[in-house]
Amino acid sequence: MGDARRLHAAAEGASPGDDIDAAAREQPRPSPKPLGPGLYIVATPIGNMGDITLRALDVLRGVDLIACEDTRVTAPFLARLGVKTPLAPYHEHNAEAARPKLLARLAEGGKLALVSDAGTPLVSDPGYKLVRAALAQGSAVVPIPGASAVTAALSVAGLPTDRFLFLGFLPPKAAARRQAIAEIAAVRASLVLLEAPHRLAETLADLAELLGPRAAAVARELTKLHEEVRRGTLDELARHYAGAGAPKGEITLVIAPPEQGVAPALDAEALLARALETMSPAEAAKAVAAATGRPKREIYALALAAKRDS
Repeated sequence: MGDARRLHAAAEGASPGDDIDAAAREQPRPSPKPLGPGLYIVATPIGNMGDITLRALDVLRGVDLIACEDTRVTAPFLARLGVKTPLAPYHEHNAEAARPKLLARLAEGGKLALVSDAGTPLVSDPGYKLVRAALAQGSAVVPIPGASAVTAALSVAGLPTDRFLFLGFLPPKAAARRQAIAEIAAVRASLVLLEAPHRLAETLADLAELLGPRAAAVARELTKLHEEVRRGTLDELARHYAGAGAPKGEITLVIAPPEQGVAPALDAEALLARALETMSPAEAAKAVAAATGRPKREIYALALAAKRDS
């Protein structure tokens, strides 16, 4: 993922993949077909080096240039795999200047790969602008699938996977975070989000208050040495991390969908009362209206009345 930092450099728990390149050479397989021109979106491991795919290795070796978030992360990772393809930084801070140069190379028939620090590019990072521009100019864009913290966490959470919504990171400030949670309270799907360790307990407490005692799983350090998945209800998990302190590592949180019949029956007044603890009447009205489906004007009137009576 775009926000997962230093995973390849640290390579905790990567011992099964230490000799992945040698192991790949030992396995008889057809020579890779020559790559055609285009932009290849290449997924890389989220922690364990052994999760690199053979196709990803062929592409990374076969392209002319690899665009990456941070050369300090990607260079040592590629060195361990024996990949010597040149690197070019491409991230949110240099994208406006770097994108035209990459597009020009594509227009000339170049073969480029795009990788993030870890996981599948464009999941929680800004690479979509490069993809959109490449498509607009007629360049081929090819997915090279592989590791993703989102699907990895879903696969072990023990929660419904037939329908899910990926939320990325919730807002760090309490009022905006609570508003965002209220807006998706009625979504009938499992929710997947990322969170920083120092905000985990606070976020879980807000989720428990606004979503109720739903089942959830906190997946930490997936595929690495200290991998852990803790399951329970949101309120149980909130209490655990409030007492245990901030955990270490990258965190993906999976939350069960609302039980059948629960979401449409959300108590707007109770939800509004909780929202008004940290939001203005206008913000609270917007969030509660989105969560319950009731008219925003009606909820706003209730919010103003509640403020007058408080």
